[in-house]
Amino acid sequence: MLTKAEWHARAAALKPETRAFIGGDYVAAASGKTFTKINPATLQSLGEVASCDVEDVNRAVAAARAAFEAGHWSRMAPKERKLRLMRFAELILEHRTELALLESLDTGKTISNAYGDDIPGAANCIRWFGELIDKVYDEVAPTAGGTVAMIRREAIGVVGAVVPWNYPLLMTAWKIAPILAAGNSCVLKPAEQSPLTGIFIGRLAIEAGIPEGVLNVVPGMGETAGRAIGLHMDVDAVAFTGSTEVGKYFMQYSGQSNLKRVGLECGGKSPNIVLADCPDLDRAVEGSAWAIFYNAGETCSAGSRILVQDSIKDAFVEKLSAFAANLKLGDPLDPETQMGALVDQSHTKRVLSYIDIGKAEGATLAQGGGHNGGCFVQPTVFSDVKNEMRIAQEEIFGPVASVITIRDLDEGIRLGNASIYGLGAGVWTSDLHSAFRASNELRAGVVWVNAFDAGDITTPFGGFKQSGFGRDKSAHAFDKYTDLKTTWFNLA
Repeated sequence: MLTKAEWHARAAALKPETRAFIGGDYVAAASGKTFTKINPATLQSLGEVASCDVEDVNRAVAAARAAFEAGHWSRMAPKERKLRLMRFAELILEHRTELALLESLDTGKTISNAYGDDIPGAANCIRWFGELIDKVYDEVAPTAGGTVAMIRREAIGVVGAVVPWNYPLLMTAWKIAPILAAGNSCVLKPAEQSPLTGIFIGRLAIEAGIPEGVLNVVPGMGETAGRAIGLHMDVDAVAFTGSTEVGKYFMQYSGQSNLKRVGLECGGKSPNIVLADCPDLDRAVEGSAWAIFYNAGETCSAGSRILVQDSIKDAFVEKLSAFAANLKLGDPLDPETQMGALVDQSHTKRVLSYIDIGKAEGATLAQGGGHNGGCFVQPTVFSDVKNEMRIAQEEIFGPVASVITIRDLDEGIRLGNASIYGLGAGVWTSDLHSAFRASNELRAGVVWVNAFDAGDITTPFGGFKQSGFGRDKSAHAFDKYTDLKTTWFNLA
């Protein structure tokens, strides 16, 4: 890890690539239009990024389709695709410093998180799916004598991947790794708030031996480039991570176009239940704090609703508030910083508006709530929150914790499920029966026991209800990007 001064020196010398990547080359948007990318920590420009539109998406989809039909990737032997994806992962690690810097400058996240978690996590994801390619077997059905029925997974074709700004490269890897491993071609649209690492890895894919046109990157606005991908008649599937509101648009786009398959990982308002019999209150506080304050609360599965049993509520709020007060908020390029800037000024205003809403609704502001200028918002703790309050129901996507008092596990499960979302949930208890009951009854795609937001690439991630459907990570991700084909042989 470099020092603060070294990170700033590299940032000053940085000249990021800002063009689209289509058909194996970096190109300007067809219209020549660009948008200014602002560093949220300094509010200074990082460069002018190609603002892609319908024509650029058409070019990217045509390149992806041509590559898929040519078969240089889609029909490549699995062991060969494996080697090239493994090389792709190695190249990401070789450029770890530059990618981490781009990620931090783009989003305001701390350099320690970008360098220590996100970039190696992205490489590990691509490596894991590369290793998986030649270990996924087809099936032979148990048919009667005289017949043989083969069931095979086939690549679906051209997949659009529309990724969010909170973990730009990691979410990109969660999408493109199984997409490419299955033999598909891909058109990637990074969020307009964080396009730089997605653009950067286009050339790494070519260097790794992935054929031209297999991976294309079209930066631009969601309402233009994203919409064009959703409506395109030659895109076979879309993988989207982002807000529930935008996820619903992609469902509409599918119906308005070619009924393309849609996989959605959308919003969350995850409950985190802390019972009086939790094994260690201090550990529960620390785990709950990072569940909401990690990445400045810009995490879809963040444990933003903390449901604490009444007998320990006061002690919990006191400890959580102290933890929040001691977090180091500031310069993202300082390796000692624990919480950086929010992604942009618009989002900062939105988060601050929710803090005002919480106060107006009658919740008690126990800690934080301040604005340290620019895009920096203090880690904030509200207590005495009612589950029907807006701060307990609407996704804030910032460092704002809502502590709700509960009588027992029954109430915790009832209130935990009283949400339109169902992405993640947690329970802290030393009672095995309570742990199993909570895991069974909480309506969420992931339930953590005496932890929060734990897991690795081997476990599927996705939600219930309006948090979406389909799974990222694990071998189950292939379900979104492959079709099952049955071939029936009559041998009689």
